[in-house]
Amino acid sequence: MGTIWRFYRDRSFILKMTVGFVLGIIAGLIFGPSAKVLSPLGELLLRLLNLIVIPLVVFTLIAAVDQLNPKKLGRIGGKIFIYYMFTTAVAIVFGIVVALLVKPGAALSLPEAKVEVPEHSSMVDTLLGIVPENLFSSLVTNDVLGIIFVSVIAGLSISSMMHAGEERVRKMGEFLNDATVSLSEVTFRILGGILQYAPIGIFAIAASAIGTQGLKTLLSLGKLTAVIYIGIVLQFIFVYILLMKIFGVQIRKFFSDTKEAIATAFMTSSSLGTLPVTLRSASKAGISEEVASFGLPLGATVNMDGAAIRLGASVVFAADIMGLDLGFSAILGIIVTGTLASVGTAGVPGAGLIALSIVLTQAGLPIEVVALVAGVDAILGMGATACNVTGDLVGAAIVDRSERKGTMS
Repeated sequence: MGTIWRFYRDRSFILKMTVGFVLGIIAGLIFGPSAKVLSPLGELLLRLLNLIVIPLVVFTLIAAVDQLNPKKLGRIGGKIFIYYMFTTAVAIVFGIVVALLVKPGAALSLPEAKVEVPEHSSMVDTLLGIVPENLFSSLVTNDVLGIIFVSVIAGLSISSMMHAGEERVRKMGEFLNDATVSLSEVTFRILGGILQYAPIGIFAIAASAIGTQGLKTLLSLGKLTAVIYIGIVLQFIFVYILLMKIFGVQIRKFFSDTKEAIATAFMTSSSLGTLPVTLRSASKAGISEEVASFGLPLGATVNMDGAAIRLGASVVFAADIMGLDLGFSAILGIIVTGTLASVGTAGVPGAGLIALSIVLTQAGLPIEVVALVAGVDAILGMGATACNVTGDLVGAAIVDRSERKGTMS
């Protein structure tokens, strides 16, 4: 038994994940809906990843921020925010343009089933919600934006204590910093055990999804799926690779170092769930801890390029079904609303449907289209999440590169 375990343990993470995913697809096709019996194994993986996400965000973010002075933190944060808004806006444009050319919904009709409109907050409420009323309730509800806000404030406070003139306060700050770093190490050790289980969970998720949805739904919405994946390819080529070339990031090495995070994102459809692997890949890619620990948790929550592509294509898809021609002003409204909606979409599976509901409502299109898109949500979510996580890593890489150039100049 020990020999089997050592053989499994020593295999590469990406190989184990790929084998689990392929076997899951095969099991789903063979057993059909009966494969849903495996879903608890997949749910266990997502629970374990979600279990570790919050402590990982809190400890790594505090440890990163307390090493920064406020001026540097503001500079890094400003660069990352500009990058997120730019790439998200471009992504939704790609989704709209490709969908307008292909017209994916022209031959389809609305399903008879009615869909309830998901509740969503206004932009003002979303911005106010960044500051939690109660820290403990934020922890319980996984309010990641609120937790990030509190972690940044705590990190800055520890940093001010470490640089205080009074020796007693300085020692307390150093103690808190050491404690945070130690807790972060404990968290990463727990993460290592979770990742050993990940291939089994991936096998169960793939088998359950393919078994219950089948290929019939995929074929009926094949054009929409193709449009979104074409948009993702365009985003990789004309945004990520182009930006990396401009900032001097070695493209081949970058993708070699980050392939585990991108593959995990594709297989789990969860930006937040992938965050532990994303942070590890960033370290492997040589991205500084201060940039990665600040930018990647934030990106997993607010940077949703793949979701933006889905939104743009899905709105055109809805317009095709209704036989409507979108004018320039309507498209402009979709770009603005889609950018904001995708930024406010949590990085978890299925959240893209809520953002789609927001944009459809803004565009005056029937909310029932969500029911159609939901049929292939799992397939679309896989590519979109891989795009989201790649965008996070590229942003961290180019911001880190610009910070190094600024230090050398």
